[in-house]
Amino acid sequence: MADTLTYEGCNFFRQRLVLATLSGKSVRIRNIRIQEDDPGLKDFEANFIRLLDKVTNGSRIEVNETGTSLLYKPGLLSGGVVDHDCGLQRSIGFYLEALVYLAPFCKKPLRVTMRGITNDSDDPSVDIIKTVTIPLMKRFIIDDEDFYLKITKRGSPPEGGGQITFSCPVRKVLRPIQLIDPGKIKRIRGLAYATRVSPAMVNRVVDATRGVLNQFISDIYIYTDHCQGIQAGKSSGFGLSLVAETTNGTLLGVQRASTPSGKGSPTVAEDLGKETAKKLLQEVYKGGCVDSRHQSLALLYMAMGQQDVSRVLTGPLTPYTIQFLRHMKDFLGIMFKIQAQQKQDDDDSKSGGDTKVLLSCVGLGFTNVNKGMV
Repeated sequence: MADTLTYEGCNFFRQRLVLATLSGKSVRIRNIRIQEDDPGLKDFEANFIRLLDKVTNGSRIEVNETGTSLLYKPGLLSGGVVDHDCGLQRSIGFYLEALVYLAPFCKKPLRVTMRGITNDSDDPSVDIIKTVTIPLMKRFIIDDEDFYLKITKRGSPPEGGGQITFSCPVRKVLRPIQLIDPGKIKRIRGLAYATRVSPAMVNRVVDATRGVLNQFISDIYIYTDHCQGIQAGKSSGFGLSLVAETTNGTLLGVQRASTPSGKGSPTVAEDLGKETAKKLLQEVYKGGCVDSRHQSLALLYMAMGQQDVSRVLTGPLTPYTIQFLRHMKDFLGIMFKIQAQQKQDDDDSKSGGDTKVLLSCVGLGFTNVNKGMV
């Protein structure tokens, strides 16, 4: 099978399967955790494969007896109505983040209901996807009333119990973009949530956060969401998401969640608020028109866009983004022009860190053949 791409190990597992689905190329992943006591695919990886099978039609998946080798031959992206239980090993954001890459290219508008953990510190929270990811997607996709994320229940680790509904329209083509001027920070918004803990917990988080951020900007508003009853899921927890918005519409988001009960030292509300605020300031310092978590999403949509030049200015590229660029070359055959933008001593127009990166490419002119004629 000369047209099958082959990789070793479990790193960047979602990247490879998502890009294989978009490109239509088969991928084989070998030697998955062969050195570990429990070799092979983890439950959450198998769960992710099942999700891909639900949103595609005709996919072929082969796993050997030990789970250390996977062959994935993607089918057509069908979309439609999907119901998925995300389990408890990874949060809903782990699965939803990958679906965001695929959703605009489905045959039918995607409407997915997911159950599990809505907020943790590892994967993007549903709040960040709602307030940062979807607005970024709308820069490439014309706004649509069927484009939304609804949080029905919140679920904290380890027992989860959350539920969300995500709806995304489909488009034949994506429009090119020019995101090269991030602008100045004009306001900060946030959401502090608590599930099955005292309502005073969110107030303590908000006060500590404002104590840090009020030194830099006055337009700050942090919403509070104290969940009760069935809307609070099955476990206790609290957390915070913050979004800095610039004069040009750039959104930079960060998040933090409390340590799950029974795992490590209990989280102090004031510490969580201060650390999240400092994390946001660090993201602002890095600069760019997208934050660190959304670099790869912007680059993929640029590559899949019309045959026109798109450009985006980012902060330093993350290791995840660097590998994503390599994978896009393998699967899509596209390369980006990468230019380091050094800040000059007398240049006050560029705020933030000393180095930013300007990435540009000509879109593949990808046409969503899965989408029926309108």
